[in-house]
Amino acid sequence: MSVQGRIGRVGGSKVKREFGVQAALEWAFRVEQAQLELPPPKDVTEEGFGFGLEYLLLQQAALGCKVDGGQHKMGSYTHADAEVIAATVAGMPDSLGGIRTAICVAELARAGMTPDWMPGAVPRCVPVETKQNQHGERAATIVVGTERVKTRGKWRTVELLACPVTWRPHPEQIAYARRGYDEWWQALDWVRDGVIAGGMLREVEVTEAMPKVRPWLARCSPAL
Repeated sequence: MSVQGRIGRVGGSKVKREFGVQAALEWAFRVEQAQLELPPPKDVTEEGFGFGLEYLLLQQAALGCKVDGGQHKMGSYTHADAEVIAATVAGMPDSLGGIRTAICVAELARAGMTPDWMPGAVPRCVPVETKQNQHGERAATIVVGTERVKTRGKWRTVELLACPVTWRPHPEQIAYARRGYDEWWQALDWVRDGVIAGGMLREVEVTEAMPKVRPWLARCSPAL
């Protein structure tokens, strides 16, 4: 379902728009451009003290995401339901990554993106380096030792060559990407449950719909 949601009328009265949680987040952050109001750092006790630039940059570096901010709609209305959704995201518990996960969820929603879980990626054993010559592309080799051999009645020293190989993409790279998707999915599940349980949305309804859980296992088990 698109971020426009679904809307209808019953007996002449407008009913709530229905969104899955991912679409609801994209509507709140991308369409309504809600601001992610983050709680102050735990070591800050002075009332009214905001986030310093250094703190935000540290969060950005740790996450690999652009920190939310400065994109709030100036002089225009942000839907109250979008603000409720943004406030829910900002309350992400530490068990799910806290502030860093909240930033990532908001920025992915603002960009209309799903985490890249590297679909179709299969590790392949390939040469670390290749060289091009008149015969085409060949794997580069290195000398790993020497050996004395007897050829035509004479002893000669020959080099022992080996071709260094690696895995591309590396299995750890694929596993890291898929852990990131799983963490994002868990965060969305928490946001969905929190918004539904809170019952504070007036014109929007978040449904039970969720993105696919571990889509890389879909071929193995249709239930997943």
